[in-house]
Amino acid sequence: MNLCSTMDRGMSVSFTEAVRRGIPADGGLFTPVAVPGCPAGFLRSIGGLSFPEISFEIARILLGGEIPDADLRTIVADAITFDAPLCRLDDTTAVLELFHGPTLAFKDFGARFMARMMAYMHRGDTDKYTVLVATSGDTGSAVANAFHGIAGVSVVLLYPSGRVSQIQESQLTSLTGNVTALEIDGTFDDCQRLVKQAFADREISAGRNLTSANSINVARLLPQTFYYFNAFARLGESDRGIVFSVPSGNLGNLTAGLIAWKMGLPVKRFIAATNANDVVCRFLQTGVYTPGRAVTTLSNAMDVGDPGNLPRVRALFGGDTGALQAAVYPASCTDEETREAIAEAFGTYGYVLDPHGAVGYRALGRYRAVHQDSCTGIILETAHPAKFIGAYDPAIRGSITTPGRLRALMEGEKHSVKLPAVFKELKEFLAEA
Repeated sequence: MNLCSTMDRGMSVSFTEAVRRGIPADGGLFTPVAVPGCPAGFLRSIGGLSFPEISFEIARILLGGEIPDADLRTIVADAITFDAPLCRLDDTTAVLELFHGPTLAFKDFGARFMARMMAYMHRGDTDKYTVLVATSGDTGSAVANAFHGIAGVSVVLLYPSGRVSQIQESQLTSLTGNVTALEIDGTFDDCQRLVKQAFADREISAGRNLTSANSINVARLLPQTFYYFNAFARLGESDRGIVFSVPSGNLGNLTAGLIAWKMGLPVKRFIAATNANDVVCRFLQTGVYTPGRAVTTLSNAMDVGDPGNLPRVRALFGGDTGALQAAVYPASCTDEETREAIAEAFGTYGYVLDPHGAVGYRALGRYRAVHQDSCTGIILETAHPAKFIGAYDPAIRGSITTPGRLRALMEGEKHSVKLPAVFKELKEFLAEA
C-alpha cells in the first residue's frame, strides 16, 4: 500500500518508509493513496476465522505484499495474543471489549504491532531510534509496554500533568531503562504540539532517528482495523445494519473504522462519540472546523481540543465534507450524562462501562432516538473500568475487580521528568538524553 501526505497527495511512499518517517516532511500525515478492497468472498468466510487469522488477512490486504507472508504472519501472531470479544447486552446492542491486552486498553493492539514491525524493519541495524509519543492516558502505557527492552530503541512519553488517572500515571511512569516519561505542565494538545515541533526541527531530526508511536504513525493506526472485522465476524449475519459507536478523542479509532469500511466492511454508519471536547461534533454539524482548548473530563483519554487525525478522516473522503457527514453521526456527552450512562448500563444489564465506553453508549442511544433506527449497535469499550475506579459510585465500584497487574503498578515507584509546555525545554532535554 502506498501512502501520501494529507498536505500533498502527489507524493507517494511505501508503508515501511512511512513507518520510518513517522510523519511527512511537510508536516502532514501519511494516509492511503487508495484503500485496497477485500477480495470477493472474504467477508462470507470470515466467521470461520480466529482473531489472529483475521488480523493477518487484513494486514496482508493492506500491505499488498510489502512484507513477505511468512514474516507478516509471525509479526501478527506475536502482537495479537489476546482477544477482542463481542459482549451482547441485548438483541440489538453489543460491546466490543478492547481492554484484554497487557495494559488493559485498546492502544495495545496498535502499539504491539508497531513495536514488532519496527523490530522487523530494523533487524541487523546498528542505528538507534527514538520513539516520541504524546499521550492523553492509555497510548503512553501501551507504547512503553510494547517497546520496553527492545534494543536500539528509546521511548520518550509526553503526558499532561494532572490530566490522567492515577492508575494511568502509574502505568506511564513505572518503567525505566529505555523508557522516559515527561510530565508536561499543560494539556494533551500541548504534548501533541511539542511532538510535532520536534519532528519539524532539523537540528533534532539530524541528531537522532525520530519516529512516533501515536496514531499519527500508520503502523499504530492500521492494526486498529483488525478488531472492526473481528466484531463483524463474531456478530454473524445481520439485516439491521451495523452502527459502530466510537469514543472519539484524537480520532485514531474512528479513522481505523473508516478504513475498514472503505475496505468493504458492511457498516451502516459510524458515531463520533465525544465528551465536552466536542470540536469534531461541531465540525460535523456545521462543516466549519474550529479547534478549541481541551477541558478535563471523566473520559480523559478523549480530552483533545485539536484532533490530530482529522486531516486523515477528511482525506478518506477526498475533502468532501458532505460525504463525511453522511457516514459519521456526531454526538457529545457531558460528565453528568456519562455517569447516567454508567448507571443505566449497570442497572439494566449488570455491565460496567468505563467512562469512554459510557460516552459511546449514550451517543448510540441518542442516535437511535433521533433516527428511530433499529440498527445493530456496537459500542467500543476502550479500557478496563478498573483504570478509572474513582469515576464510579460505591455500589458499582464494589463490582469491579482490579487485575493483579494494575494493583502491582500502584505500589511501584514513579519515574518522571517535569517540563513546561515549551519547545525549547523539550529540545534541550532531547539533546542531552
